Amino acid sequence: MTHKTPVDFWFDPMCPWAWMTSRWIMEAEKVRPITVSWHVMSLSYLNAERDLGEEYNDLMRRGWAPVRVVTAVRELHGPEHVKPLYDAIGTRLHPGGRKDFDAVIDEALAELGLPASLAEYATSDQFDEALKKSHDAGMDQVGTEVGTPVIAVEGYAFFGPVLSPAPRGEEAGRVWDGVRALASYDGFFELKRTRTREPIFD
Repeated sequence: MTHKTPVDFWFDPMCPWAWMTSRWIMEAEKVRPITVSWHVMSLSYLNAERDLGEEYNDLMRRGWAPVRVVTAVRELHGPEHVKPLYDAIGTRLHPGGRKDFDAVIDEALAELGLPASLAEYATSDQFDEALKKSHDAGMDQVGTEVGTPVIAVEGYAFFGPVLSPAPRGEEAGRVWDGVRALASYDGFFELKRTRTREPIFD
């Protein structure tokens, strides 16, 4: 039996770029001996003390809802529901282009056969400490100058990669090989170029 390397992936459900990266690492998981565990982080929590302009501040206020519900589902029903709920929410928000977080949450819970009452946690801080603990477990490894996604593997972690469109098949595996090799060098910090396209959801 082939040994599979554990990989941890932190996401905020509302981030389209984290969504793109998640679709890539799912492809990489098919062609490389890795197994991905999924965890929440929160851009709303990360940016709580920052004034990022009226439009973005409003998004951050609304952004608590999806990540709180995913956290509540994890705490009340188990971590095995995190990825399916992320998929159900993200498919509606990103390729689906939906903006109504409340409706998306309701539909995603129904799709997975989870109690509709879980939607009430969108406006509840009951599990915020658990959310923050999950968030900090990822962000403490990379610092607060980055956002989502964060990936950790074999003792090192990194933000990104930011991709559009998401590589498929063996190409996804080759990208994983390169990202992993670069990120594993302790002295590596940054590689970046200007984005020339929006997320391509295919």
